[in-house]
Amino acid sequence: MGQLRDRMEADLRLAGYSPSTRKIYLGYARLFAKHHMRSPAEMGEDEIRQYLLHMVEEKKISRETYRQIRAALIFLYTITLKRETEVDHLPVRRKKLKLPVVLSGTEVQCVLDAVRSPKYRAIVMAQYAGGLRISEACRLRPEDIDSKRMVIHVRAGKGGKDRYTVLSERFLAYLRDYYRKHRPDGWLFPGKTAEGHASPETSRRVFHAAIATAGISKKITPHVLRHCFATHLLESGVDIAVIQALLGHGSIRATEVYTHISVEHIGRVKSPLDLLGTPAAKPLG
Repeated sequence: MGQLRDRMEADLRLAGYSPSTRKIYLGYARLFAKHHMRSPAEMGEDEIRQYLLHMVEEKKISRETYRQIRAALIFLYTITLKRETEVDHLPVRRKKLKLPVVLSGTEVQCVLDAVRSPKYRAIVMAQYAGGLRISEACRLRPEDIDSKRMVIHVRAGKGGKDRYTVLSERFLAYLRDYYRKHRPDGWLFPGKTAEGHASPETSRRVFHAAIATAGISKKITPHVLRHCFATHLLESGVDIAVIQALLGHGSIRATEVYTHISVEHIGRVKSPLDLLGTPAAKPLG
């Protein structure tokens, strides 16, 4: 894509997109051009729709991948190429409720025990202890850990939004020991990324290796730890609105999925059959 790629990257920077989102959008724009063997500047709505249909029917992409490709091409044509009419009517794929996999507390402990590196164990622990996304955990700074108020300041999360989440006492104790031994400078978990923090890609590899070591056969990604955080809080009686705030969800609907997967939450509901003939039974009329 050459100059067009450079322009799109500059536009993404000006718009305030995160490095990871910029990488995703640029990658999908490149694959779109590669598929048709032409510059996006020479194509329009027909080629975009053909490509999306190819990805859905032949590549069997997920709804989330479709959403990302669609967003990347909308940005490319609306902002960089200034041809928004080409993407005005791209269909949004219907959402199918697919319940996320959740590990038990015992399984989470086995995963933590299987991570040998103190730095990456802390990153994995942060995801479960505070419901952080993997990129958020990798970008923590020492000043984000507020031990006085027992909160973690999550900066520039999804959508560039800041939020606070709970700081676990056990996680705090582990971080203090980690900090005394390693004295990280700048980032809490330094690494070899361009910004200087730990790499999410490396963290994912460490997580998958730990899953294998722990003998867990479920097909999962590090994001499962965020699901575990939310589900286990719900099962312990935490209000769903509080969980929404801790996760940084813009809508309660995004959080309500956890009411479908919390077995203990469901188990506390009384069937109306059990109430028949009791004072709690709902009267007629």
